[in-house]
Amino acid sequence: MKKIIFILLLSFIVCLPVFATDYGDVSNQQTGDITSKPVTIDNPLTVSSPQALIGNIIAAVLGLVGSVSLLMFIVGGLTWMTAAGSEDKIKKGKNIITWATIGLVVIFSSYAIVKLLFTDILGAK
Repeated sequence: MKKIIFILLLSFIVCLPVFATDYGDVSNQQTGDITSKPVTIDNPLTVSSPQALIGNIIAAVLGLVGSVSLLMFIVGGLTWMTAAGSEDKIKKGKNIITWATIGLVVIFSSYAIVKLLFTDILGAK
């Protein structure tokens, strides 16, 4: 069963460019001639330089990692609050919060380094 699903998914991915092709209006209603128009593809990216694209990707990844760090703060706090006096759970909650804090420091440092690198050194805006 897994092989069949894999084969169907693979064949769909292989055939996807054919389904996505837009040939426009290929028939002329007045003369009945079949004409082909050049197909133009708009740029789906909102940036025009590679530096700006890499900067957008890095900003998105840093935002995602920041969200994970916030989640770890919540998990650590809940672990500590629900410890009910157990020293192991209190230590585990404190360790989670400590490592989440270290992670945030690394995230902010990497953001500062990347911003410095791309704006001041490479000149991207």
